[in-house]
Amino acid sequence: MTPTASGVSYDILLVEDDAADAMLIRDALLDQRADHVISQAEDGIAALQRLHDPAFRRPDLIVMDLNMPRMDGHELLEILKKDDALKVIPVVVLSTSQAPEDVVGAYRRHANAYIAKPVNLDDLIRAVRSIDSFFIDTAARIPFTSE
Repeated sequence: MTPTASGVSYDILLVEDDAADAMLIRDALLDQRADHVISQAEDGIAALQRLHDPAFRRPDLIVMDLNMPRMDGHELLEILKKDDALKVIPVVVLSTSQAPEDVVGAYRRHANAYIAKPVNLDDLIRAVRSIDSFFIDTAARIPFTSE
């Protein structure tokens, strides 16, 4: 891992089932800062398995879609924010849905941000960069303790 100017690299867990969207988001994040370590899970169940696996570092940021198979983003967000070890990780929902019930539901479940996926690639890159700038550049590492 390459450290940032502050000497810290950042881990991001991308929870996205669409391969094309995942590639675009990854590229935008890595274009912003090459020192990101990005891992991916295809749905909520895979994300929880990774988050509870002691072989993997806890991410500094989770970027997730809402509409996924097996366990969707609403369910995952609910579980994350009730888990004392995981609730401190900022979560950004990046979804094609602009339905008020999805947006309000995500914030009620304590998402830190909700961004509707734009159709335009440049808009998507700008949105992902703004997520990165806000959550990663201002993040403070909170020690992870396993029980």
